[in-house]
Amino acid sequence: MAYWINTRSRFYNANIELNYMKKKISLIGAGQIGGTLAHLISIKELADVVLFDVVEGVAKGKALDIAQSTSVEGFNIDLIGTSNYEDTRSSDVIIITAGIPRKPGMTRDDLLVTNLKIIKQVAQGIKKTSPNAFVICITNPLDVIVMALQKYSGLPTNKVVGMAGILDSSRFKYFLSQEMKVPIKSIKTLVLGGHGDTMVPMLSSTTIDGKSLKQLVTENKITKEKLDTIIDRTRKGGGEINKLLEKGSAFYAPAASGVEMAESYIKNLKKILPCAAYLDGEYGVKNLYAGVPVIIGNKGVEKVIEIKLDQKEKENFDLSIKAVKDLLAKSKEIDPKLSN
Repeated sequence: MAYWINTRSRFYNANIELNYMKKKISLIGAGQIGGTLAHLISIKELADVVLFDVVEGVAKGKALDIAQSTSVEGFNIDLIGTSNYEDTRSSDVIIITAGIPRKPGMTRDDLLVTNLKIIKQVAQGIKKTSPNAFVICITNPLDVIVMALQKYSGLPTNKVVGMAGILDSSRFKYFLSQEMKVPIKSIKTLVLGGHGDTMVPMLSSTTIDGKSLKQLVTENKITKEKLDTIIDRTRKGGGEINKLLEKGSAFYAPAASGVEMAESYIKNLKKILPCAAYLDGEYGVKNLYAGVPVIIGNKGVEKVIEIKLDQKEKENFDLSIKAVKDLLAKSKEIDPKLSN
């Protein structure tokens, strides 16, 4: 008879002996996104999970709750809830959600001062316990926080990446599908640039059932005014959810996006995914993190894919990059060490 063993909030099926080495994913922050990440990773059996939070009991409680769904979902992983950073040691992947969430009326940029302090502590912990991990950051303001994370941790730039473009692209696809009344899978698109109000949906690269979006506008299948409304809604997608929830921010879609990145790394899928990645001359940008399409495989960010932008997209992309640079300058005023 199968039974479950609980050792300091660790759960595993004692009747199943694993004859292979599972990967280990540590989730820093056991809030709404962290808990959802743990659940999704568990269901996929993607890796063993360490759910960490500084608030005593939160991570352990959520780990226990997820573990008790095992007989229903039928997954078999090692799941830990902890407030001891040492439990994250030797992680293959670390996903960071730690930080204060937005409140109604706040922008992502309003979170900068507090979340910089938090990410500095997290980075120091990663450097000490998991220097070889692939690190995915979800904490806002995303582009600047992931840049700070890389500098504070000293990890290679290809092993530190931000989750943004997958989420933004997913929102854009959803709004288009609702307006055009087509399946989401029939839509191909990307959203690039900074994760904020200046993000850039790539209209020239967007197709619906193989037809270019621009062609559909010309054929009056969707008006330019309606498309502009969808673009604006995409840029403000997080704020819309934040306003509806009143307390807290989006968590289901961000968690699903983070899992897709982790899965591509662990399984060496080499998916092309829009992420906040380090640019070293690509798109005419140097020494900055911003949203671009990249290949994620078992070496981390293996390549930045440069796609052709039309003139308007290039102008908007440059404006988005400027917004990221401006916020990075503010972060350097807060902590001059980021200038090094």
